[in-house]
Amino acid sequence: WMLGFAGWYDSHDGHSIFMFYVPWQLNLLLGPGYYLYFRSLTNQEFQLRPRAWWHLLPGLLKIGLCLGAATYDLLWWHKLRGQPLPYHFGTKGPMAEWLDNLDQPLSYLLYGLLPFYMGLVLVSYRRYTRYLDDNFSDSERLRFAGLRQLLVLQVLSWGLSLLFEVLDMTFGFGYDEAWNYFALRGLLLYGLIVVGVQANYAAATSPLRFEPDHDAGQASAAIPEATLETKPAVSATALAEAATPSIPPTPPDGPAASAPPAGLPAELLPWRERLLRLMADEQPWLEPELTLTELAQRLRTHPALLSKVINAGCGQNFNDFVNTYRVQEARRKLADPRFAHYSLVGVALESGFNSKSTFNRVFKKLLGQAPSEVTRPKS
Repeated sequence: WMLGFAGWYDSHDGHSIFMFYVPWQLNLLLGPGYYLYFRSLTNQEFQLRPRAWWHLLPGLLKIGLCLGAATYDLLWWHKLRGQPLPYHFGTKGPMAEWLDNLDQPLSYLLYGLLPFYMGLVLVSYRRYTRYLDDNFSDSERLRFAGLRQLLVLQVLSWGLSLLFEVLDMTFGFGYDEAWNYFALRGLLLYGLIVVGVQANYAAATSPLRFEPDHDAGQASAAIPEATLETKPAVSATALAEAATPSIPPTPPDGPAASAPPAGLPAELLPWRERLLRLMADEQPWLEPELTLTELAQRLRTHPALLSKVINAGCGQNFNDFVNTYRVQEARRKLADPRFAHYSLVGVALESGFNSKSTFNRVFKKLLGQAPSEVTRPKS
C-alpha cells in the first residue's frame, strides 16, 4: 500500500508491472505461520517435517500461482508471442487479471483458516501452560503471555477485516479507506516481531520439549533423559528400616507431612518417600531453575515416573510441589527476626524464587495473602 501511494500503480511502467506480479498479500500463510512459530518456540527439537508443510500448502499455492502468472504473462505471452499486456495500460497480463478475480474467493478461505489456526494456537497454549507446571518450577518467563495477547489481538484484527469486507461490499470503499486496515495489520505484525524476539530469548535458554499431541500427564515424556538410569523400586518396609525420612520445613499442610493418598499404587510409595527425603536433605527447591528432569536425575529415575509420584502421591503438579517448599521457607524467614532486615525481594531470592512477581503470585495462590500482608518482626 505504501508503494501504491508512492505512485507505482499509476506510473504505467516497470514499477506497475512489479506491483502486479509480486505476491504482496500472503494472508494464507499468516495462520499456519503463527502455529508453526508457536511449535518451534515451545520445542527446541521442532523441525519442518513433511506433515508440517501441509499447513503451508494454501499459501505456497498462492505464491506458485503468482510465479506462474509472471512466467505466462511476461515470458510466454509478452516476450515469446509478442503480445501486448492487455490490462492497466499495458502493464498487466491476462493471468494476473485472472488472479485478481480469484482474490475474492481466496479471501473467504482466509476468513476460515485464520480463526482456525488462532484457535489451534490458543488451545495448544493452554496445554503448554500445563506442560510448564508439570516440568518447571519457575515458568513465569516461559509463559509467553505477550504472544498470547497478541494472538487475541490478531483474532480481533480478523474480525475487523471481516467487518471492513462487509462495509466495502456495502459502501464501496476506495484505496484511501483500505489504508487504515492495512496500517492496523502492519502494527500487529510489528508487535508480533517484538514479542517474538523476547520469547525467542527465553525459549533458547530453556530445555523446552512441548508436544501439543501429548496431554499434560504425558508431556514430561517429551523431555529427553538419555543420561538417566532407572533404579529398581525399593519396598516401603526396607525404606522404613533404612532411615526415617526427615520432614522438610513445611507446616502440617505441606506435601511432606501429609499422609500418602489411600489410592496411591504400592509401587509409587517408596518413590514418594525417597522424594520427600531428598527434598528435606538436599533442599533442591532453593535452585530457582529446578526442572522435573533435574530432580529425576537426582533420584535416578524417569521424569514421567517422578511426575506420577508428585501428581498421585502429593496431589500437586511439579510447579506447585516445588513452590510449596519455597513459600513455606519464605514464610519461615518472614517470621524470623534474623531476616527482619531483608526486603521481600531478598526473602524471595533466599527461598528459591527467581523474581518478585513470581514470589507474589505463588505466595498469594498457596497461602491466600500477599507477602506484604504478613506481619514481620522488627529488626
